[in-house]
Amino acid sequence: MLTITVAQDGSGDFASVSEAVLAVPYACAAEIRIGPGVYREKLVCEKQDITLIGAGMESTRIVWGDGGKLPHPDGRPTHTFRSYTAFFRGIELRVRDLTIENDAGPGAKVGQAVAAYVDCSHTLFENVRLLSNQDTLFCAPLPEKEREKDGFLGPGRFAPRRPTAQYYRHCEIAGDIDFIFGGADALFEQCTIRTVNNHLPASYVTAPSGRSDGLGFVFWDCDFVSDNCPAGTVFLGRPWRPTGKTAVLDCRRAMEFAVKWMYSVDSSLVKPWDDKLISLMSTEEFHDIVDDDLWRRMDFIRKRGNDAAHGSRSISREQAELCLENLFLFLDFVAYCYGTSYQEKKFDASLLTQQPAAPVAQPALPDVDLDTLIKENAELKAQLTARRETQQPTYVPKPLELSEYKTRKLYIDSMLTDAGWVEGKNWVNEVPLPGMPNKSGTGYADYVLYGDDGRALAVIEAKRTCKDVAVGRQQAKLYADILEKQFGRRPVVFLTNGFDTRIVDNIYPERKVASIYSKRDLEKWFNLQAMRTSLANVDVNKNIAGRYYQEGAIKAVCDSFGHKNRRKALLVMATGSGKTRTVIALVDVLLQHGWVKNVLFLADRNSLVTQAKRSFVNLLPELSVTNLCEEKDNFTAHCVFSTYQTMMNCIDSVHDAEGKLFTCGHFDMIICDEAHRSIYNKYRDIFHYFDAPLVGLTATPKDEIDKNTYEIFDLENGVPTYGYELAQAVKDGFLVDFLSVESEVKFMKNGITYDELSDEEREAYENTFEDENGNLPASIDASALNSWLFNKDTIRQVLNVVMQNALKIDYGSKIGKTIIFAKSHDHAEEILKVFNQEYPHLNGYAMVIDNRLNYAQSAIDEFSDPKKLPQIAISVDMLDTGIDVPEVLNLVFFKKVLSKAKFWQMIGRGTRLCPGLLDGEDKKKFYIFDFCGNFEFFRMNKGNATPNMIAVQGAIFGLQFEIAYKLQDMQFQTEELKAFRTSLVEHMVSQVQKLNRDNFAVKQHLKYVELYADKNSYNALTYADTLIAREELAPLIEPEPDDPKALRFDALLYGIELAYLAGKLYTHGRSELLKKAKAVASVSNIPEIDQKRALLEKIIQTDYIKTADVNEFEHIRKELRDLIKYIPIERVRYTTDFSDEILSTEWKEAELENDDLKNYKAKAEYYVRQHQDNAAIAKLKGNIPLTGEDVRELEKILWSEVGTKEDYEAEYGTKPLGEFVREIVGLDMAAAKAAFSQYLDGANLDSRQIYFVNQIVEYIVHNGMMKDLSVLQEPPFTD
Repeated sequence: MLTITVAQDGSGDFASVSEAVLAVPYACAAEIRIGPGVYREKLVCEKQDITLIGAGMESTRIVWGDGGKLPHPDGRPTHTFRSYTAFFRGIELRVRDLTIENDAGPGAKVGQAVAAYVDCSHTLFENVRLLSNQDTLFCAPLPEKEREKDGFLGPGRFAPRRPTAQYYRHCEIAGDIDFIFGGADALFEQCTIRTVNNHLPASYVTAPSGRSDGLGFVFWDCDFVSDNCPAGTVFLGRPWRPTGKTAVLDCRRAMEFAVKWMYSVDSSLVKPWDDKLISLMSTEEFHDIVDDDLWRRMDFIRKRGNDAAHGSRSISREQAELCLENLFLFLDFVAYCYGTSYQEKKFDASLLTQQPAAPVAQPALPDVDLDTLIKENAELKAQLTARRETQQPTYVPKPLELSEYKTRKLYIDSMLTDAGWVEGKNWVNEVPLPGMPNKSGTGYADYVLYGDDGRALAVIEAKRTCKDVAVGRQQAKLYADILEKQFGRRPVVFLTNGFDTRIVDNIYPERKVASIYSKRDLEKWFNLQAMRTSLANVDVNKNIAGRYYQEGAIKAVCDSFGHKNRRKALLVMATGSGKTRTVIALVDVLLQHGWVKNVLFLADRNSLVTQAKRSFVNLLPELSVTNLCEEKDNFTAHCVFSTYQTMMNCIDSVHDAEGKLFTCGHFDMIICDEAHRSIYNKYRDIFHYFDAPLVGLTATPKDEIDKNTYEIFDLENGVPTYGYELAQAVKDGFLVDFLSVESEVKFMKNGITYDELSDEEREAYENTFEDENGNLPASIDASALNSWLFNKDTIRQVLNVVMQNALKIDYGSKIGKTIIFAKSHDHAEEILKVFNQEYPHLNGYAMVIDNRLNYAQSAIDEFSDPKKLPQIAISVDMLDTGIDVPEVLNLVFFKKVLSKAKFWQMIGRGTRLCPGLLDGEDKKKFYIFDFCGNFEFFRMNKGNATPNMIAVQGAIFGLQFEIAYKLQDMQFQTEELKAFRTSLVEHMVSQVQKLNRDNFAVKQHLKYVELYADKNSYNALTYADTLIAREELAPLIEPEPDDPKALRFDALLYGIELAYLAGKLYTHGRSELLKKAKAVASVSNIPEIDQKRALLEKIIQTDYIKTADVNEFEHIRKELRDLIKYIPIERVRYTTDFSDEILSTEWKEAELENDDLKNYKAKAEYYVRQHQDNAAIAKLKGNIPLTGEDVRELEKILWSEVGTKEDYEAEYGTKPLGEFVREIVGLDMAAAKAAFSQYLDGANLDSRQIYFVNQIVEYIVHNGMMKDLSVLQEPPFTD
């Protein structure tokens, strides 16, 4: 990058900013540093990529004084868009630490006076002051048409109206009339927006003119202030064009204030390590206070706030209204729990349409500092916490309004029958229970479920009306109290209205479940309760998981399940660090302590399931296991391995003598492998159905808005239950590091250009690519390489780099195991073909392994065997993740990878240790050959969030639902459109009615299935209904017996129709429609197509689809959908052999210092383990008293270097530092024996007593101390 300095005293490269800008070549990235001073100049900056940096807002000022009413040198008035002090046009612009001012004067005298005219694709202004009066900041583009002559006179008058994205952070912008205006999508974050008092009757901050589908101007956490303007005279804005939008994000901010206030007055809420909103909402304590439904409503506000502030998605009115409604419900909850004079109210959406009699001045709200707030409210804590604990249990959440339904009892009876209960035998209705606090003294439990011994297993409180199940909570508790006295055992409580079912199992807080437990589920639950022992001091089998971090992970899960009473745990451990061994040892611990009996291991690929089962069989041979993907008649094993799809099919289909086997309480723990990939979308219902503690395993968790692994596990971003990253594993010597070999290949970077080929190659190019009209493309884009164009020499060059530089074994005679990641099956086959041509003497060395291969698992097994060929596996997705081959020495990226999570999963194929691999030497490194710029791509923090996918029939349902919602608007009440809406509703109702109510996934959404199976429910749809349909119903819709191409065409046209109704163009959709029409017209010899000639010609030859309305698009859909199947499939595929070349090759060390995890506990424990030679730590291990200096040293390490004192206290409370360290390092055996020697020497003990004392010594050596004497009542002390 070119760097230039500007200084008025002559000490820089230039004395003026304009001179410096003119010196920069257009396409050259440049940074101009501007020294202190007032630069009186009119700046024009038209450069592709430029950065201006001043010496501070106060020190560096660029000033000019043109006004719109003042004369221009051409004799005409200057007008608005020639009055600028600084004009910017280009691609990338960054301006920091300076002031840009137009000092022409007030608008009444000089007219518009623009300080900054910004027309760059991407703009960042940071710590910049923009000063003027009228029209201070213009955020281009201009509107399409001017309203008055010479209205747009200036540099952008005839320029194309390209969209711009602009970001203003920590800026001050001052003016009086429309002082932020234009058509950009602009975010203003933590800015001061100051209205100058020029004694005007009304001042307007903004005048937006952006696109209808754009974000407009968004103010995030900004302060709006004025220079003492009279109240009621300053307005947020007025639209310059009807589509202009301005938004101030306050729903999220108001919620954040309320959440922080709760933390300041409620002693149950402990401030986490940081006070971001997501962190505050994700703590266990907050989840305990706020129920799941309300939390999801709050999370909707948070996500929409983030979308508006940082995302590319505009927030619709409907979303904003739903945010307000959700905020109302949250504040209603806060008022009920903490208030003294609560009055129940309902959200009144009609208020949103009422105009205030006069403008209301909104005071600028400063950020709330949580620490300050906690200090201010310290005296209220005890009082308000007590009030919340008293009032919260009786709060009735605002339920979804349900219309007339069949009685709940019908659904509850069906639920019980499905779970195997028999009415009159082990299920009894209306059981009289004397001892209730009512007039008769007797209550009648709706249902009581009994075990074979005649004792009550569960009591069910049913609500037959639309009442929320929470209404019956206290009633059910009283029934359980009576049954406990009667049978000597407290029954499980179920609360249900047939749609919403909750369980109170006497261990965990009340939670939602998919169904009532079966009899054997409940009996197993009580048996496990009787067997369960503490997880406080577990003994991990070192033969299974002997590494310190594996033991740490197991203990962290045990602490989460035991001490913290949580039901979800996420282990983030580097690929190759032994996640499977860790969970095997975890299962072993939980089996020994009576916490689990039945375990489900889920993965998304057969190979991962097979691999995991083998490991369990080898390491826990006593455990009965089954792989549902292979064993179709062995369902009763205690550890079940399955893919998600297989398990979904088995839930409803597998039965035994007692009924359904896989009931919702069948499993006591679920292990989810590769948790970052498969816990979303269509498989999520498995986790909602099975009511079991969940352990997720991943090396690469996601924290995207729509796919957030941490959120699924109720954890804060970056803080898993336990984390062990690749960088740490490499430092510890448990995994190996890599070298990246990054090469640029000419054709893959620049494409193939005709003019750069040799004469012979030009002839081949002409013969290959010239069409029937003699047209020849000047070049082939790089994106074509390895997609539909395969160039042999490109593959040859890549293979040559790999074969020459790859790590080899057998004293350099044989390439080590290598995986080549190819783009497609065709690409893989071409690589194999070229390899066999170039290296015929290496017969059998290379093999394509992908999903098209029969018996692919056997091929993987052969590749995994170090004694067998192939040495090179050419893979398309199959070997990207989850396959363990320690012998892999080389990875070759011959394709682009856009997902960061997947990229690091692929790198994990090479990280495993392999002793003695390299001619007796251990594997220390592996090589990654990157020919597609993947490392550079991710170094720049790029990478796409993979969208949530949904089947086409579900997508169509969602589109139809939204169209039906939009068609309710008054402007669409024509007879034709009303008939169209009726047909859509009838079709949607029939689809919902067709859903199988006995299917486990459908049952979990039964409330909404029944609601939208009724035609009347569509009479007055709301925006919330569209969200419910998309989330709850669309994934359930079953495929129709129709041509898939026709269905995709339906989805395309419905999308265009919906865009039209929303006032959007959807240009991409219309161009796709035109392509489809042309493709259909290309085979007009087919009679059915010839019959539609007139319509096709109208679409292709006129502007019909540009002006069409909903009725006409629907006509097109109906007329053409059944013709789409005739579109010929063109599989154009070319193979060439033009001379390619490697432009550059760089060898780079790995960059692993990416500390994505924020787990203080893991860092602190690791530090202590790795520094046992530290004087203070060594004294604790040796049972030597600490000095004051030793204690201060420990405080410095654990409270300053590793983290803060707050981090420590959040994780360990008031536990003394010495006790914490001793628990980690244990006690030296010699020191322990010395401590016990006096007692042993002076006592006359028999062999059993000596054994007992030795067991105590070993326990203390291992655990550091013995605080909980109850362990003496457990093995091995009782052996």
